[in-house]
Amino acid sequence: MAGTTLVNIRMDAGLKQDMEDICRELGMNMTTAFTVFARKMTRERRIPFDVSVDPFYSSANLEHLRSVRADADADTNMDLHELIED
Repeated sequence: MAGTTLVNIRMDAGLKQDMEDICRELGMNMTTAFTVFARKMTRERRIPFDVSVDPFYSSANLEHLRSVRADADADTNMDLHELIED
């Protein structure tokens, strides 16, 4: 190895904490995790996992969920099969 260099990455503090926790569970630190990612990416010449948009978070679905929530809060437009209580 020719030496190391410093790479700075900005991310949400909660995301960083979650990643640190998972890395610890895997017996590594974030530097090792990013190095594994970089090696795999350069070896395969691609992002080594699927990158896609989760349809759950689409604007149409989020609007539908807001509408259902508003109906539930107002106790309107609810059929018995739409509401399952624990």
